[in-house]
Amino acid sequence: MARRRSFGLCLVRAMLGLLVLGLALSALVVLALRWVDPPGSMMMLEARIEAWRADDARYRHRYHWVDMAQVSPYAARAVIAAEDQNFAMHPGFDFEAIRKAAEHNADGRAVRGASTISQQVAKNLFLWRGRSWLRKGLEAWFTVLIETLWPKARILEVYLNIAEFGHGIYGVEAAAQAYWKKSAKALTRSQAATLAAVLPNPRRYRAQPPSPYVQRRRDWILGQMPYVEMPAATGSATRAREAR
Repeated sequence: MARRRSFGLCLVRAMLGLLVLGLALSALVVLALRWVDPPGSMMMLEARIEAWRADDARYRHRYHWVDMAQVSPYAARAVIAAEDQNFAMHPGFDFEAIRKAAEHNADGRAVRGASTISQQVAKNLFLWRGRSWLRKGLEAWFTVLIETLWPKARILEVYLNIAEFGHGIYGVEAAAQAYWKKSAKALTRSQAATLAAVLPNPRRYRAQPPSPYVQRRRDWILGQMPYVEMPAATGSATRAREAR
C-alpha cells in the first residue's frame, strides 16, 4: 500500500512538474514573439496540411509579414471597428460582449461570437481548429500571456499579419497584393473596410468582387471607423525592434 501511495505521489509530482514546465515554456515563447515576427501560425499550418491531404493543386499559400509602419492606418482602424471596438480598453476579454452574445444565443438565434482580437491572435497563432474545453482553456491562457507580455500595438500588428482574408491568404500585405495588386500601405479606406468585412468567414466571403453582404458590412464598418478608440503608440512594436 505504501509503495502504491508513493508511486501515485511521484506521478502527481511529475505531472505537475510537466505542467509548470509547459506553462513556463509557453510564456517564454510568447515573450520572444513580442520582438520576433512569427514565420507563420498554427492556422496556416493546418490549412496547408488540409490542402495536402485533399491533394488540392489549386491551393496557394500567401503570407508576407510587414511591420505596422508599412500598413495603411485605415486597415488597423477597420479591423478594430469590425471585430473588437473595445480593443484598446479591455484586458483581453470583453465581458460585456460575452454577456450580450450569451443572451443572443440563448434566444435560439444565429450563434454570435464574442472573441476579442487578442483571443483571435491566441487561437490563430498557437492553437488548432475545433471546439473543446481544453482548447478553450489554452486560448484563455495564451490570451492572458499576450495581454500581459505584449503592448496593444504589438497584438494589433500580429493580428493584421496573420488574419485570414481568403483561402490561403494571410495578412493585409498578401491580401492587398492578391485583390488589388498593391501594398498594404496603399490601401484606401474602402479597401481596408472591405478586407475587414470578410473576417467573420474569409473562406465564404470574398473581398474582390464583394458580394452584396460584404458591401453592406463594408459600409457599416466605414461608418464605425471614425469612432473607434485606437491603442496608444501604434508603431511602438516596430520601433522597439529597430532600436534593438
